Amino acid sequence: MRHTTRKVAGAIAAVSLSLCATAAGAETVRIETGTSAGLTTLIPQLLAKSLSNEGVDFRINADQTLTRSALSLGVGRIDAAIVPPPAFNAMSRGVGPYKDSADQAKATAAELRSLFPFAGGVFHPIVWADSGIETWEDMRGKRIFIGPPAGAANQQITTLIRLASGGFEPDKDYTPVRLGWGAAIPSFQDGQFDVLVMSSPAGGAAIEQIGLQRKIRLIGVPAEVLKTEEWAEQLEVTGETNAVIAPGTYSGQDNSDEEIAVPAYAMVFAVNRKMDDDLAYIITKTYWENIDEYKKSVAELAQLPTSEPLAGNNIPLHPGAVRYYEEEGMAIPDRLMANQ
Repeated sequence: MRHTTRKVAGAIAAVSLSLCATAAGAETVRIETGTSAGLTTLIPQLLAKSLSNEGVDFRINADQTLTRSALSLGVGRIDAAIVPPPAFNAMSRGVGPYKDSADQAKATAAELRSLFPFAGGVFHPIVWADSGIETWEDMRGKRIFIGPPAGAANQQITTLIRLASGGFEPDKDYTPVRLGWGAAIPSFQDGQFDVLVMSSPAGGAAIEQIGLQRKIRLIGVPAEVLKTEEWAEQLEVTGETNAVIAPGTYSGQDNSDEEIAVPAYAMVFAVNRKMDDDLAYIITKTYWENIDEYKKSVAELAQLPTSEPLAGNNIPLHPGAVRYYEEEGMAIPDRLMANQ
């Protein structure tokens, strides 16, 4: 895929969550994102700044539970949302957090279309270095944060714990703690739970800040687990991949000399299928034309892959996005081509 770049001025901190000062007549896009400290919000923030030059105004509502945002998107209450692939999978089948309204969830899922996926980050299993927890077995009977209530991360994290520990189940072998992402780190620091499984880019500032208060330890997935068929099957279902947190990534990490094996997860920038084709095209094109500059401007984005632009995506593409990829000469998998 060809890439051109534009100048992205200033640091990411200067990007407002609501870019209101746009030109008269700008196209407004209401979008819901995940934690304000993660890539699910950072990517739309950067894209919003680029799109302001195209007459498009992003109104970003961060720190949302993305399984609910997917529903809001499907019924047209918002125009775009960051959707985890497992959430769309569950939504399409009416299971998991959607089991109580399965028929509605399936119908709503049919209204979603994608523009592009991106690497959302990696799961960080974190404990205090002086907690006595050094292995997954040591987590037996402990309180473990598993993500927001009804969030897609619940399934991903509980499955991670089950496979890495050799069979731990919530409410039996440990106490699951469900809170919004925004409350996760302060609650961990206050001692409300023993293990924090946090989603963040490797090297994320939020994780670094935890270790400045008190030494932390990261618990990786055992090598023998990574070789199992069940682990491989889980990665395929969730759109995850194997990743590592390199030695020396965090200054406050007690075992910083170790390479920590963890799963990396994808996120999808999704829109309602009724979005105007030209608008969907502009958003998609602007993202890819600026991706190299985004990666240069923010260190946490250096991990973003561009060699496989559709990797991790399981939501059919919007026609406007299809137009862009076809212009770039990309072969689009049949599974990502919508019927309408």
